[in-house]
Amino acid sequence: MKVAAPVVQVVEVDGEGFAGMLGQQVEIISNVYIYTGIVAGVNDAWVKLDNAAIVYETDSATVGSYKDYQCLPTPLYVTFSSMESFRLSNKKYPPK
Repeated sequence: MKVAAPVVQVVEVDGEGFAGMLGQQVEIISNVYIYTGIVAGVNDAWVKLDNAAIVYETDSATVGSYKDYQCLPTPLYVTFSSMESFRLSNKKYPPK
C-alpha cells in the first residue's frame, strides 16, 4: 500500500539563502567541483561569484585555508541545478 507524504508548509525567510549572503565568501559544493568566492549576485537560476576559485582539495575543516585551489580570472556563474549544498566559508585563498 502506498501512503501519501505528509504536507509540509514552506515558509520563506528574508535574508536566507544566497540573497542573505551577498558580499560574503561562500563554498558551493556542486556535482563535480567545490567553488568558492564572494556572492556578487543571485537570481532564480544562478549565483555570481566574484574573486572565484575552484577548490581541488580542501584540507581539514578546522584549517583556515584550502590545500589546493585555482583562482579564476573572471567572475563565475554557478547554476542552482548543479549545486548539492552551500555554506558561508571561513577559508582563505589569496592568489598564489
